[in-house]
Amino acid sequence: MTQARSAGTDTAGTGAATRGWRVYGGRRVAPLLILGFASGLPLALTSGTLQAWATVAQVSLQSIGFLTLAGTAYTLKFLWAPLVDRYAPPWLGRRRGWVFLTQWLLAGSIAAMGLFDPGSELRVLALLAVWVAFLSATQDIAFDAYSTDVLRQDERAAGAALKVMGYRLAMVVSGGLALILADQWLGWGHMYMLMGGLMALASLATLWAPEPEVAVRSPRTLREAVAEPLKEFFGRRGAWAILLLIVLYKLGDAFAGALSTTFLIRGAGFDVSEVGMVNKVFGLVATIVGALAGGALMTRLGLYRALMVFGLLQAVSNLGYWMLAVTPPHLYSMALVVAVENLCGGLGTAAFVALLMALCQAKFSATQFALLSALSAVGRTYLAGPLTPVLVGAFGWPVFFVLTVAIALPGLGLLWWMRGRVRELDASA
Repeated sequence: MTQARSAGTDTAGTGAATRGWRVYGGRRVAPLLILGFASGLPLALTSGTLQAWATVAQVSLQSIGFLTLAGTAYTLKFLWAPLVDRYAPPWLGRRRGWVFLTQWLLAGSIAAMGLFDPGSELRVLALLAVWVAFLSATQDIAFDAYSTDVLRQDERAAGAALKVMGYRLAMVVSGGLALILADQWLGWGHMYMLMGGLMALASLATLWAPEPEVAVRSPRTLREAVAEPLKEFFGRRGAWAILLLIVLYKLGDAFAGALSTTFLIRGAGFDVSEVGMVNKVFGLVATIVGALAGGALMTRLGLYRALMVFGLLQAVSNLGYWMLAVTPPHLYSMALVVAVENLCGGLGTAAFVALLMALCQAKFSATQFALLSALSAVGRTYLAGPLTPVLVGAFGWPVFFVLTVAIALPGLGLLWWMRGRVRELDASA
């Protein structure tokens, strides 16, 4: 009897595990990998990769730091999210129509960035980067609303994992691989044109993706699209604390990554090809493992424990950059640090995206998700970008990376204080 019960338990566990992996190939979940790739492709091209190009062109550190302000659109995108909720292009449905339109505009604009040189035309290139960030933020509004609407509740963890996986794969392609292509094969201009072509190819996944099972009614007026999502959210218990948690949760990670490419090249002494190669190989493998493991572990841990455990790992992984700052440059040590950072970043971001999905009401998913995700970019855009050069100049790279661990602690403390509220979200889902 005991053996039979044990065999039955093992069979049930195996079946649950099989069903858990099978969800990644579902009709609603699988397209999110490529759509997540399209969502993540522009960010590095207007931040880390642009930093590397400007660094090679001997642009000053202060100017490189202020290039991060090109990402302001990611913070302010909630301002025009109600327009995406209220209006839609006359093709491919309410959400996919916007995604498809912005993808093609991005393809042309990213390619156009390759026509300018940061050494002599930094202002024009910076303005074009702002335009690309605006289009990318608009794509994110529609894509995040689409994924929130199309996924069933039991598909959210897997969907969040594939979104993160696609996003971080795009960061590897437009970050590490782009550096190799620019340095050894194509040059910076032609590399940007190639990235524009990849965005055009990714738009085919928008045609493949299905419409949500339940059609969401558009707001009847623009006023309803603006007012009702905010009224519903701020009517909740602990709304302001939730917003503060979203700002603080990834703040340490944002500081550590703000000038990470510049640190590896200028601070740690690696050359452009080494940085690109390590990001491509080890970053890719660690991203895949982190994203898929995040989706699987969230099912077991629950939302609160996943956020806490992954957040702690995310913070501690910043010490890897400290190690690089205090030791001679060695390719293997950089590979280890980049792999651990990508693994922990994939885990933390997967849990964070699941939190944002759980906080959104389906009727207002575009505006609410845009508001929440824009807040998550506040630390990266307005704090980490401008303040990182100041902190590095004052304390040096080693002390700075130790400080990034301390910067992560308030967010984790607030998460612990709000653990009951986060568990309620998990229970309601």
